[in-house]
Amino acid sequence: MSQIDVDRCKMTYYPATVLRGRATPVEQIDDEIRRLVEKMKDLLVEKKGIGLAAPQAGVGLRLFIVSLSGKREDARAYVNPTVTAHGDLDEVEEGCLSVPGIWAKIRRYKKATVTATDLDGRQFTEEAEGLYARCLQHEYDHIEGTVIVNRMSEAARIAHRRQLKKLADQQEST
Repeated sequence: MSQIDVDRCKMTYYPATVLRGRATPVEQIDDEIRRLVEKMKDLLVEKKGIGLAAPQAGVGLRLFIVSLSGKREDARAYVNPTVTAHGDLDEVEEGCLSVPGIWAKIRRYKKATVTATDLDGRQFTEEAEGLYARCLQHEYDHIEGTVIVNRMSEAARIAHRRQLKKLADQQEST
């Protein structure tokens, strides 16, 4: 596995390339992956989020964390997850740490099933609904190379075009 420079990991913003590609599976859960998760927890708390995927920290791996409370100690890692959404659809206003300043109504399923591996190498499966299910679907989108901009309605993209252009311009200058 390639070395991850955890110290250089930082919040990554749309339309960064790492956010647009399908992430690579984590081959081995080792100290490097655990350090990455700790760094991701720092970013999550700093940016006041409830979920963060590795691509948002600039690392193209199939890994995300969720903390519905937004607290570091409640953050849980999901390594190589699969998320299956089911049930009724719901349209709720949603934001994304990688697309700051933009909120849009996003259609997602009210329920989801997640199967993943924890940092101790144990596989687990959970049923989720409500905010937890939405968060899992959102973070899973990130490791599939999808951001909320891809899920926004055309009207929402038009309404937010100035902010999206500003993000794209900032990306070009970095």
